[in-house]
Amino acid sequence: MPDTPPPVPPTPPIPLSALLAREDLALRQIAGPPAADVSVHSAHTSEMSDPYPYILGGELLLTAGVHIPQAAGSDGGASGPSGAGGSAGYFDAYVSRLVEAGGAALGFGLAPVHDTVPRALVAACETYGLPLLEVPPQTTFSGVARAVWQLMAQARLAELRRVTEAQQSLAAAAARPDPVPSVLRRLAQRVAGRAVLYGPEGTEIAAAGRAPDEAALTALADLVHVLTARASATTATDTVAGTHLAVYALGTGQGFVLGVASPHRDPGDHTIASVAAVLLALLTGGHQSGTGAARSSALVRLLLGAPPEEVAPLLGATDHWLVVHAVPQAGAAPDPVAAAALGTALGSPLVDTAGDVVRVLLPAGHTPAPPPGWTLGVSAPAGPDALADADTQAARALSRARATRTPVVHHNPRPTLTDLVPPAEAAAHARALLAPLAPPLPETLRTWLSLHGSWDRTAVALSVHRNTVRQRIARCAALLGADLDDPDVRMELWFALRQV
Repeated sequence: MPDTPPPVPPTPPIPLSALLAREDLALRQIAGPPAADVSVHSAHTSEMSDPYPYILGGELLLTAGVHIPQAAGSDGGASGPSGAGGSAGYFDAYVSRLVEAGGAALGFGLAPVHDTVPRALVAACETYGLPLLEVPPQTTFSGVARAVWQLMAQARLAELRRVTEAQQSLAAAAARPDPVPSVLRRLAQRVAGRAVLYGPEGTEIAAAGRAPDEAALTALADLVHVLTARASATTATDTVAGTHLAVYALGTGQGFVLGVASPHRDPGDHTIASVAAVLLALLTGGHQSGTGAARSSALVRLLLGAPPEEVAPLLGATDHWLVVHAVPQAGAAPDPVAAAALGTALGSPLVDTAGDVVRVLLPAGHTPAPPPGWTLGVSAPAGPDALADADTQAARALSRARATRTPVVHHNPRPTLTDLVPPAEAAAHARALLAPLAPPLPETLRTWLSLHGSWDRTAVALSVHRNTVRQRIARCAALLGADLDDPDVRMELWFALRQV
């Protein structure tokens, strides 16, 4: 059944062969299928006789055999009777439960309990197709687990580099004279498969890459119809005859769909295809209309050195703008498709994704309402020459919204006493007062003061532990030689922090 692809895990799996290649571990495979065909997602140590309740799937389970009854292991590994009390029966049940739970492999540590791996365990692993590793006495289980996480981190870094290079490559393709075919060709190369652009009627408009068999192509076209029949769906996936299929709706109401068919699906392929979908949505959408042409003209003029106030009218507003910062409430970094969907919901095509924050530029007069699942910080209206200040306002408003768990917070533009002090003098005073503080202390102090000294809300806003907040604030008090419980001190510090 086609469905939305699951989120990419924080770290990709590693082949078991990569772990066996680590000479410092000296692991040796003594049973089971080839290690290159086995993927490991984590390492877990357990001496339970039934590991099933403690396995999530994909683990390399490490055991020293403490759980093995004396009757099953006393013969030093000789096959015992086939009943429940014999070695063959015990190990058969143990391995079958591990395989049923989704365990990827079993590592058996030599010493201090067993000098050799029981032969009945080797036989059971061969029977159930479970890789069995011999862990020598000098190799600790914690060392094996550390090696797994190191290899996974290396694999994740390589995947991130691959995705980044693919994004840059796709963006360059979109700038070519034949952008749509170029993007499709580059996407097909990156996923080692086929990329197809379907029109509003489900007909193939353009394609690139190696075509799979006829059954997979037919299934891909059927998947397009499934996606277009779902009003709220943006992606759908399926697998047919070993070919991985995915389709992506291009924008809202356009009717164009990107289809991808590949022999394998790496963790970063969904992100790469999503970037291609966003680019194709821009290329096949309304950018040729008067509004789209004006935005293109504004971009060209900015790149050629025109001041912002000159190009602002081309973007649809004659005087002031709102800057909106937004983050998903689920905590995951937004992908390009989610960012584009947010811009559509807010009514603006001017969307930028920077890290885990999406920035949207809206003409003043709009009242942004947060779509479900999003938290917003909104600036005060600003002219083209003050958009940098508005960007800072939106960032601070978003920080307060996250700390207070409020869907949307607007910057308060009312005049304050700060306006009575000349900016140069205020900035000089702030620099002198805050000179003892080095990052991240000023931002921690600013957030803590803005949240009325709440340790918990400050910790949420900064994504750190509350004890870290306490330590930083105590450090600020010591460096400044000030009593931060004194409201006059807090007022002066708040005044200074607003100038930097």
